[in-house]
Amino acid sequence: MLAVFEKSVAKCPEGLKSPQSDPDLVEDGSIVDHFADLHSGSVTINLGSGGALAYSSAKQNHLSPRLFGVVDDIFCLFQGHIDNVASLKQQYGLNKTANEVVIVIEAYRTLRDRGPYPADQVVRGLHGSFAFILFDSSTKATFIAVDADGSVPIYWGTNSKEDLVLSDDIEIIKKGCGKSYAPFPKGCFFTTSGGLQSFEHPLNELKPVPRVDSQGQVCGATFKVDAESKKASGMPRVGSAANWSSHY
Repeated sequence: MLAVFEKSVAKCPEGLKSPQSDPDLVEDGSIVDHFADLHSGSVTINLGSGGALAYSSAKQNHLSPRLFGVVDDIFCLFQGHIDNVASLKQQYGLNKTANEVVIVIEAYRTLRDRGPYPADQVVRGLHGSFAFILFDSSTKATFIAVDADGSVPIYWGTNSKEDLVLSDDIEIIKKGCGKSYAPFPKGCFFTTSGGLQSFEHPLNELKPVPRVDSQGQVCGATFKVDAESKKASGMPRVGSAANWSSHY
């Protein structure tokens, strides 16, 4: 799976940007075409000014399947599995046929429209091995997460236009981002308005730790929980209709 989000939709963390340039990078549109060339039967979704998504069901691990779904202009790429599907269906009022991607979309929509509890609590409520990339075209908002153990690795980086690029295919990431990439940090989620946050330690800041490759060059950054740095108190909600996507 592949996602390219324009910087106006998802601002890339500064720590991911490498000082070394790479003249052989392909541009954002070409990286989607490159993905399609490498993955037969892939589906590409043009998100307009938001960017693009691409998905293929070929060559997938049956223990960690890829899913794609769209509900009311909310697009979601999901890989892995959720163990507590039954209880989440009941929690979100979904029917018996709902799968993991539908659950993630409904969880996001509940947060966006009603927000009864913090986003970190919602992601912690997903038990299993997973990674997902969600885009809400109505609000131009992203919601991205990886489970606490990083069981389903995805990579993120930035291209020459400072767009945010994500994929489970590291070669695609390298082709589009050069050395400006890293594994997406486990136990974390990313939103358009809130940036990168830890759902395991929501009160702590995250700090970038530069990665250095075998040639001694900086290659993006990993993000670690800063145990000594606490966030300021969160913004209070204003009424039941407070829009979650604009506060996190």
